Amino acid sequence: MTMSAEDIIKEGELEKRSENLLQFWKKRKCVLTKDSLNIYADTQKRSKFKELKLQSIKKVDCVERTCRFIYFTIVTTDDKEIDFRCSLEQDCWNAQITMALIDYQNRKALQDFKTRQDNESASPGQERRMARAP
Repeated sequence: MTMSAEDIIKEGELEKRSENLLQFWKKRKCVLTKDSLNIYADTQKRSKFKELKLQSIKKVDCVERTCRFIYFTIVTTDDKEIDFRCSLEQDCWNAQITMALIDYQNRKALQDFKTRQDNESASPGQERRMARAP
């Protein structure tokens, strides 16, 4: 996947909690774009990656701050939880992901509104009926 420089919002390292029984924290190279969060398996090379599209993210939840890390959880639309942490020295990944999610949802809402307006103006023969109070 090719990304232009203007599509990238944030790039850096995050630690992701593994989904196995021991739940170790593993460093991952991450790239946040206006449409997705790309999580690379290798911190040095950009070979294999998992793309978490913003349309599949419901919310960023459970933000906790300790003396060394900021912990947060991304909740997907199918209620899967993915845990992350970042050091306090880094800019707040959780805030950047939340703002990218809000921006994506706003763009989607505007697109849906414009589509609905175009569909209504395309069918001029139908009159809009107003509901009357009883």
